[in-house]
Amino acid sequence: MDPSAATASGPKAGRREWIGLIVLALPTLLLSLDFSVIYLAIPHLSTDLGADSTQQLWIADIYGFMVAGFLITMGTLGDRIGRRRLLLIGAALFGVASVVAAFSTSAEMLIATRAIMGITGATLMPSTLALISNMFKDPKESGMAIAAWMSCFMGGMALGPVVGGTMLDNFWWGSVFLLGVPVMVLLVVVGPILLPEYRDPDAGRLDMVSVLLSLLAILPIVYGLKELAKDGWAAVPVVTILVGVAFVPVFVIRQRGLASPLVDMSLFRNRTFSAALFVGLLVPMLQGGTYFLIAQHLQSVEGLEPIKAGLWLVPSTLIMIFAIGTGTALAARVRPGYVFTAGLLIGTVGYAVLSQVDGPDQLVKLWIGYAIMALGVGLPSGLGTALILGAAPPEKAGSASSISEASGELGMALGVAMLGSLATFVYRSELSGNVPGAVPPHSADIAEDNIAAAVSVAEGLPQPLGGQFLGTVRDAFADGLGTVAIVAGVIFAALAVFSAVMFRHIPPTGSQEGGDEAAAEDAGVGSDAAAGPR
Repeated sequence: MDPSAATASGPKAGRREWIGLIVLALPTLLLSLDFSVIYLAIPHLSTDLGADSTQQLWIADIYGFMVAGFLITMGTLGDRIGRRRLLLIGAALFGVASVVAAFSTSAEMLIATRAIMGITGATLMPSTLALISNMFKDPKESGMAIAAWMSCFMGGMALGPVVGGTMLDNFWWGSVFLLGVPVMVLLVVVGPILLPEYRDPDAGRLDMVSVLLSLLAILPIVYGLKELAKDGWAAVPVVTILVGVAFVPVFVIRQRGLASPLVDMSLFRNRTFSAALFVGLLVPMLQGGTYFLIAQHLQSVEGLEPIKAGLWLVPSTLIMIFAIGTGTALAARVRPGYVFTAGLLIGTVGYAVLSQVDGPDQLVKLWIGYAIMALGVGLPSGLGTALILGAAPPEKAGSASSISEASGELGMALGVAMLGSLATFVYRSELSGNVPGAVPPHSADIAEDNIAAAVSVAEGLPQPLGGQFLGTVRDAFADGLGTVAIVAGVIFAALAVFSAVMFRHIPPTGSQEGGDEAAAEDAGVGSDAAAGPR
């Protein structure tokens, strides 16, 4: 049922649905874990496979590129051929590709298998999320199920450094790719028993031109943003992004002219859908960019080892997981708009604390600020996904879930690139003119590139010059993080006001009243997406 049009609770889920939720949540945990463990495995597999620096980057990134590029296609494909069928096919192929990746004998072979893992992984997230929306008809239970699903995704991100480090300490690098195989086997075996099938009976044929256009729009943008985040502003990634952006209107025009489009553009006419999607783009953008900078701060400014830095971030992720469930529970009693607003204002406070970090030896302040921000981000996260799915008719749940996931992926890439660029600009500005005169000009130029290079330069200088220069670059990077925190805090505050206005008509998920008024408000802004009972 559309949360903005709830007039009565839907049928309650039974034991089969709740057990099925566990089956759907486990692959999500493994998928997110796979995003993070690869970075720990890179040094080990590079030695065995002889991967050069370019191949290492592709091994690390090709998985995420393929997931982002194929989410839209796979979500819509599930609506057409059946979400359970696509989920089981994807799980089987993902498992096979994982085994092949674990026993790869060359860098090229591993890159190819990682690409296949990304394509098949793109079938899993929208399929699991769409099935959850179909299995849990009661708005309150649906919110709880989505919160559990999202918590598993966040849990995988938190466990990645711990599990990956343990596996690499005790086994060979290929073991990290085998983590998900037992889960995928379990899914293939019990999925047909526990998971019902859903598909759109009126779906037309998959338009391959639209698939190609979606890839030409998404992949260049994601690739360009990631390259900007790594190497700063350069002609090639900027042109690549512009190429992707140029294909966006071509894709949209194509969708408007099709009887069975890859993306139903009418979904965007629903105010709840569009507003939740907008928040779901900007919040991951700000949170992802902040995470990227804090991870660098912990290693290069505070001097922590990579695995210790990862462990330091685990508590904040657990706080976010707790907040996701709490936000869903609160929304059963108060309007979701209030939960959105409260969460975003709490996030604003967290950014205010982070803006006060002005150098090294401030781990406590950094932790408190990021933990508060994580709490604020978590409160509306599950609700946002529920609103996006609830605003779509049941037969479009796969498409809506893939749009939601693609929005989050794009937001993360945008955040790392844009906030990283802002922090780099401030870092270079602060460093310029403050470099001790005794530092060789060539070394100073290298240090201006990024904080990791600067730390390496400082360690190679004689003392006390090296220590003085190290303090200067660390303070400059902290200033960049502080500027980003101020900008992100202002945007969070603006999003809090936006959410209070845009979601004010949505009743609590446990409410029996207010549905007709909410549906009328959505319809009044031109929605022709389904707004009645699902």
